[in-house]
Amino acid sequence: MRNQYLYLLLILFITGCSNEGDGGLVFSDKGREVPVFSSDSAYAYIKAQVDLGPRNPNTLGHVEVQRYLTDKLKGYAGDNLVFVQRFTHIGYGTDTLQLGNIVASFNPTATDRIMLSAHYDTRPRADQDTERPEEAILGADDGGSGVGVLLEFARMFKDNTPPIGVDIVLFDGEDYGASGDISSYFLGSRYWSQNPPVPGYQPRFGILLDMVGGVNASFPKETNSASYAPNLIDEVWKIGAEKGYEDIFIDEPGGNVQDDHVIVHQYRNIPIIDIINHRAGPGFNVVFPVYWHTHRDDMRVISKETLQAVGDVVAELIYNRI
Repeated sequence: MRNQYLYLLLILFITGCSNEGDGGLVFSDKGREVPVFSSDSAYAYIKAQVDLGPRNPNTLGHVEVQRYLTDKLKGYAGDNLVFVQRFTHIGYGTDTLQLGNIVASFNPTATDRIMLSAHYDTRPRADQDTERPEEAILGADDGGSGVGVLLEFARMFKDNTPPIGVDIVLFDGEDYGASGDISSYFLGSRYWSQNPPVPGYQPRFGILLDMVGGVNASFPKETNSASYAPNLIDEVWKIGAEKGYEDIFIDEPGGNVQDDHVIVHQYRNIPIIDIINHRAGPGFNVVFPVYWHTHRDDMRVISKETLQAVGDVVAELIYNRI
């Protein structure tokens, strides 16, 4: 593993690009062929995670899903281009959490790079549920869906080299925190951002996928994303409209979502957006789906139509607009 890490470190150090800021993000239709994104495949990747049970830190499910994801990414990117950034975190009381961010690199010799990310851990408590609130949830959408979409992209990248370097980062410990205590969330992105595996790593932009598989999902333009990367978010939502997904990629302001992208931008100043199922309530407060942080977040809430919309839009951006 150490040799794999050093190899990836060398590759990314050589190919790391400088960040021009969102003002430097310009997109146009290049007329390239875009490979087909399979929502059936993404759905199967989500189910494989859910079949392992809850995947919150320090559980068997967490160990097994980390192994599953690492093996899958190695199969698509190659052994030398995948590594786990392991770290420990002192949680509530005396709990010592064993965590690890999973990083995979595609088209490693490309000098221009982007980052795609999601979190793979699940909520250790169903605090929004009226039943069994202290038990961990399955997290089919909240955790599973973003990862499932990115695994499908990894498969696509293996068979269809993207025109830009792509680094997939699966964050751990995003959903560990206690309600009302933001500092106890986003553990993986905090560690990754404050201890970058590659010093100076600065992709052109990043896209975070969180809760991107729900039935009747709606993705308004999340407020922080619109601030961090306005050109990027406009292009993504424009593609959504062009592909007939304007009822999903809703061209209106969303809520102010605290998520991994806030941490990444805060510490690394990377232009990054969050595609996340929510709506803006009064005062742009965030309203999540009814199954959020409950035991209802299982495979019954996953929609292949939503997965297809997200996959089609992001594939078009990567393969034809950059």
